[in-house]
Amino acid sequence: MSQRILVTGATGFLGRHLVEHLLASDPGAVLRILNFGPCPFQPSERLEIVEGDVTRPEDVERAVAGCTRIYHLAGVVSRNPRDKWKIFDVNVDGTRHVCRAALAYKVERMVLVSSSGTVAVSKEPVAHTEDGGFKIEVVGRWPYYLSKIYAEKVALDLFRRYGLPVVIVNPGLLYGPGDEFGSSTGDLALLLEGRLPAIPSGGMCFVDARDAAAGLIAAMQAGRPGERYLLGGPNWTFRQIIARVAEIARVRPPMFELPLEFSLWSARVFRRLLPLVGRNFPLDDTTIEMAAHFWYADSTKAATELGFRARDPMETLRDTVADLRERAARRRLRQ
Repeated sequence: MSQRILVTGATGFLGRHLVEHLLASDPGAVLRILNFGPCPFQPSERLEIVEGDVTRPEDVERAVAGCTRIYHLAGVVSRNPRDKWKIFDVNVDGTRHVCRAALAYKVERMVLVSSSGTVAVSKEPVAHTEDGGFKIEVVGRWPYYLSKIYAEKVALDLFRRYGLPVVIVNPGLLYGPGDEFGSSTGDLALLLEGRLPAIPSGGMCFVDARDAAAGLIAAMQAGRPGERYLLGGPNWTFRQIIARVAEIARVRPPMFELPLEFSLWSARVFRRLLPLVGRNFPLDDTTIEMAAHFWYADSTKAATELGFRARDPMETLRDTVADLRERAARRRLRQ
């Protein structure tokens, strides 16, 4: 008898790669997708589409019924403070609904996808492990990361109280091909367009979305319930990332690396001046503040326990650049 696997958030950047990996690696499984909005997938013998919303408990229960495993990826990614309540509704309450349904229907295992930014971020260039604790003092002003912390707390509380068989994975910033909505690669797109005004002073751990998808499957198979696993590639400064992407794309990188205070002041000035010449400043203050931090992660635990491996980061960056340029060309044709 084939097992039925539920995937929420399957239409996102990571979700699409996960669906592709699961269909290729587990030919006996039937995937059920809880879908909200336009769906790029066609139903088949191995792919079920259930229309619904993770913020509605009845929709979640309908999707979970009959499933033995769950990958919960559904979430809202936004840096806009005005999206705060939508972010919490989906990322926190949605996670609570999925966890409770997983307990009610006695699923064998659940993988909850969070973010490395819940535990692996600081003002200093230090690589963090899973044991460093939530960084509320750093990310507490940013609703997205705060919602991810609360979502992890919900899942871990249900693990401790009721034995919810949940494994948490925390990918770094996702690069690679397939970012349809630009939620992860949008800043690199600005660089390719010549619209990145300066080099941020911080750094980032990034990982290929294809490797992260394989890491989710490994976490389902070998992860320990109640544990979290950081999935990351290199820890590079933004100067290093921008220099390598500019070299690959043969574009000129920004000349200056600005301290945070001057970057925020400059942004306020440009937001007033650029509209006078018919242009908009592309970065908000939250993005600028986040880019002044170091989001460095140590993935040793995932490598040791899950066998996780990240590919050559230059391959990831080359594929990201090629994909961004292909998407830009398609947009120009549509115009």
